[in-house]
Amino acid sequence: MSTRLAKQGRLIDRSKQVTFTFNGTSMQGYEGDTLASALLANDQMMMGRSFKYHRPRGVVASGAEEPNALVGLGQGNRFEPNQRATTTELFNGLTAVSQNHWPNLEFDIGAVNTHLSRFLPAGFYYKMFIHPKPFWKHVYEPFIRQSAGLGKAPDKDNRDADTYEHFYAFTDVLVIGGGVAGLQAAKVAAASGAKVLLIEQTAHWGGRAPVDGGTVDGAPVDKFVDQLVSELETMDNVTMRLRCMGAGVYDHGYVLGYERLTDHTPGIQGPRHRLWRIRAKQVVTATGAIERPLSFAGNDVPGVMLASAMRDYVVNWGVTPGERVIVATNNDDGYRTAILLKQAGVDVLRVVDARAAAGPMAEEARQLGIRVDPGKAVAKVKGGKRVKKVAICNQEGIGGAREEVECDAVAMSGGWSPVVHLWSHCGGKLIWDDANAHFRPDPERPPLGANGEGFVVAAGSANGPLALGDVLADAQTAGEAAANGAGFKPKTADAPKGETTVEAAMEPVWLMPANAEVQLRMKSWLDFQNDVKVSDVQLAAREGYESVEHTKRYTTLGMATDQGKLSNINGLAILADALDSEIPKVGTTTFRPPYTPISMGSIGGEARGDVFQPIRQTPMHDWHDKNGADWEPVGHWRRTYAYVRPGESVHDAVNREVKNTRDNLGLLDASTLGKLIVKGPDAGKFLDMMYTNMMSTLKVGKCRYGLMCSENGFLIDDGVVARIDEDTWLCHTTTGGAERIHGHMEEWLQTEWWDWKVYVANVTEQYAQVAVVGPNARKVLENLGGMDVSKEALPFMEWRDGKIGDFDCRAYRISFSGELSYEIAVPASQGQAFWDALVEAGQEFGVMPYGTECLHILRAEKGFIMIGDETDGTVIPQDLGLHWALSKKKEDYLGKRAHSRSHMADPDRWKLVGLETVDGSVIPDGAYAVGEGVNANGQRNMIGRVTSTYYSANLDRGIAMGLIKHGPDRMGEIVEFPGTDGKTYKAKIVDPVFYDKDGEKQNV
Repeated sequence: MSTRLAKQGRLIDRSKQVTFTFNGTSMQGYEGDTLASALLANDQMMMGRSFKYHRPRGVVASGAEEPNALVGLGQGNRFEPNQRATTTELFNGLTAVSQNHWPNLEFDIGAVNTHLSRFLPAGFYYKMFIHPKPFWKHVYEPFIRQSAGLGKAPDKDNRDADTYEHFYAFTDVLVIGGGVAGLQAAKVAAASGAKVLLIEQTAHWGGRAPVDGGTVDGAPVDKFVDQLVSELETMDNVTMRLRCMGAGVYDHGYVLGYERLTDHTPGIQGPRHRLWRIRAKQVVTATGAIERPLSFAGNDVPGVMLASAMRDYVVNWGVTPGERVIVATNNDDGYRTAILLKQAGVDVLRVVDARAAAGPMAEEARQLGIRVDPGKAVAKVKGGKRVKKVAICNQEGIGGAREEVECDAVAMSGGWSPVVHLWSHCGGKLIWDDANAHFRPDPERPPLGANGEGFVVAAGSANGPLALGDVLADAQTAGEAAANGAGFKPKTADAPKGETTVEAAMEPVWLMPANAEVQLRMKSWLDFQNDVKVSDVQLAAREGYESVEHTKRYTTLGMATDQGKLSNINGLAILADALDSEIPKVGTTTFRPPYTPISMGSIGGEARGDVFQPIRQTPMHDWHDKNGADWEPVGHWRRTYAYVRPGESVHDAVNREVKNTRDNLGLLDASTLGKLIVKGPDAGKFLDMMYTNMMSTLKVGKCRYGLMCSENGFLIDDGVVARIDEDTWLCHTTTGGAERIHGHMEEWLQTEWWDWKVYVANVTEQYAQVAVVGPNARKVLENLGGMDVSKEALPFMEWRDGKIGDFDCRAYRISFSGELSYEIAVPASQGQAFWDALVEAGQEFGVMPYGTECLHILRAEKGFIMIGDETDGTVIPQDLGLHWALSKKKEDYLGKRAHSRSHMADPDRWKLVGLETVDGSVIPDGAYAVGEGVNANGQRNMIGRVTSTYYSANLDRGIAMGLIKHGPDRMGEIVEFPGTDGKTYKAKIVDPVFYDKDGEKQNV
């Protein structure tokens, strides 16, 4: 049984007892414990159930690599599933529940899957898909859905009570990992004068060194760690953060850090987690190495754990997972655990060493009275909810005579794998190290920055070295390289000299015993979390999954939270053996960020509740709200659909606004329209590529309507472009397109035309903009006084800067309504005052504000397209009769080549037309036009669809625009639109311009 040792536990404070509950049972621990160490101290060996077979599972590791001990923490609005017991710091009142079982941990109905394992091999769910759909739908799907997922999702009615934040940091050198390598690399880089940020995912500096021991410059390694930390804490150019994980490394020195601020001290004011967004010139990954498990039958029974983890529990927390321990190893590190346990008073029964000849540490173990069995293997661990016996046999041959030994814990050591995840996140390549049987970073192929130079440096055991002296020497070199890369000159100094016990070479043993046939008959586990066995990988190879990525997906090896931490190398070795290949040729799977899961709260940061997606409001928002605005969401904005007066419906309000704007004077708050300033010597050339028509020839003071297509030729936005001066243009976009088009422009500038001298600024919210529309538009502006807005002084499609009344403004003589119209832009701070002045001055001219629905109807009456109505991501300008906006003078623009594709030039594409109902009714939104004949489903053939449909109060009938097959050639034909109400609407195909076709009203 597991017990608390009296003279061990460097991280716990025995004077401070802590009470917590696990599955409703009250337990005791100490301050400094992790939940895992406290559970072990309470002899709670089983901590959960496996995902697929619901097998009993106990803790196997001591850190972030733990696959089994996942629990639900907290209650109510502070509940969080899938938390590692190994990284959860104990505190008074902690509440934890185990996962993946029903009705309880001790008795789980799902455990029947173990006995059905022959029917649930790797890829069984894929094979189910080949059965008839009804069989899958009604038999398999409910079962699969019920079984899917780890843990229990938080109750949607209990909103997270904690807060989170994002933090931005800029540094010369970022060091990820606070072990001896990270500390030394940080010291070397900081000594050069570089600004250094050092982050460590645990609550303590030093990594494994204080547990594994050794000396540095003749002093104990833990004293060396304390000295290093003290030196770094006194340096002004060094920032140090504990409980902060390097989550992912991305292009251009961008790194995400994940800091757990108050998980260990709930109730403290302030954010719970912080997501660091770090920009670093150089990144040092001092992320250490992870010990590998061994594959033998029953290696998942609670009480079987990594040898290094067993040392951690003894040294750090004074806990031994068992009183009678057997160590299984293929390297000398297993002896380090055996010796430590023996010295702590634990009965170490024997060391089962797969190597034919043991190394020098074996003799030290023997001198302590530990039996050493070279050339032996663990044939099987027996036990259900905890280890009972271990069967031992020969490693080679057919296994040899078996001997059974009673014990209660097994420590396994299969060698060490550098943590290369962060190195690999942004393209760093790996190289196979035969001596240590692991992949390590290839210094010749590092992640490359924008300048083509490497910006990530691996240090210490993350780079391959495992001995303390080699680790420190490598860290010294890494620190110097990072300082150089950041533009600083490192100070020359010798690396500290570290010494540890000399070790014999490891032997790459992946199976115990080595005979593959024996393994096929037994459950030997590779991925503990996903229940992937040795036989699953062998089966995948037999079924043709030779690519490691295919095998990963077929078997789920290394997926979910593991990401190859424990299972990767062993799985690759089994696959290579099954394919009669070599591990380097099989390759590795892709390591994806984050390194370990991060909370959804930290990803959102402050963006939650009312600020999850802030509602944007124009400067005149409050006025609209007080004057009957019926609000409509448009992108992130709120725009007025119509101004509803007491006693009238929204429909009546729209009709009133439509009539008044045509007859008198209307005001529209157009502040939400996107406004992008494009400036620079190459701005004209750039806009010629962005728009389908020519913008570089636009004269200063002039405006031009422009269309914008994606590289696939589809219409994505439109708007008026104004040339401000020789190298400055202002591009108007749709309300929902401002940020999207800004991002579109920046993407092309940064990825394709990065050397063009062009700058784009989104100034949408810097200006309030009012459309002054109708026959009396000029009169109200002249009434306010100021600039000359006559037809001669400000012709159609031109702009001028000046004053209107007391307001500095820019007046655009443009029209989206077909009426005499001006759009006046003023600074946002003056928007409400300018609106008030227009309303007051316009009283004698019949002024009336109008909303977006009126705007849409006015546009439809004129046959003007609306992005998002006439376009849906599949429409090209030619479909809308906008050939005139496609420049024939330019060699190229985005979408031009796409327009020449056969599908784009197909004469059968649906084209824009006007639609006039025979009886004056309004065609329903989205209605499809049907023609002669039926399709394969027996439905009438579709020949088109409605894009915009409205009742026009000016024309007193329904009007619509739509896309119809051969539409422009079918003027006067009657087409049918079956409605969902059972009624068929008949409409005549007409010109899409219903009102003032010659444009006389807008040109007055």
